[in-house]
Amino acid sequence: METVVPTKRELFLGFLSLGMISFGGALPLARNMVVERRRWLRPEEFVELLGLCQFLPGGNIINLSVVLGMRFQGVGGAFAALLGLIAMPSMVVIALGAIYQHFHDDPHVRHLFAGLAAAAAGLLISMAIKVALPLRGKPLAAAVALVCFAAIAVLRLPLLTTMLILTPVSVLLLARFGKNGGGQ
Repeated sequence: METVVPTKRELFLGFLSLGMISFGGALPLARNMVVERRRWLRPEEFVELLGLCQFLPGGNIINLSVVLGMRFQGVGGAFAALLGLIAMPSMVVIALGAIYQHFHDDPHVRHLFAGLAAAAAGLLISMAIKVALPLRGKPLAAAVALVCFAAIAVLRLPLLTTMLILTPVSVLLLARFGKNGGGQ
């Protein structure tokens, strides 16, 4: 798949549109925009950058916007992508926060939030599957991903501790067994 280098304007508008439609579920939509629709990155590149962005402090999608902007257009691109991402959600959240303050005790509002939580869980599962697909044929990379999942989701180890341990382990495995993570 051939990739496209976005301009600062395209970074701003791409992340602006993402910020306008992705409340609570930005990551699946970001992948769709960056990989499938705009072709700024190949699926493998997205997974690699997502790994970096998850390791960094702060929100994954915010980190991703800054990293992509920086990669393609330097500091100006990083600011353009970040501003695009946060402009509309910031305005909408402030407005909705003021409205919610008046109606938070309404049972209909509580049911609405329960439904939104279920939809968010579905988006998260969908994203996990899409991010895991590039690991097919890479058994060592898949094994590291499974160990990471078990450490965080099952054993409830802190993310930072898990990443500090598994990052050098995965780098050593990659250096030892090749860039395909043990696959062909």
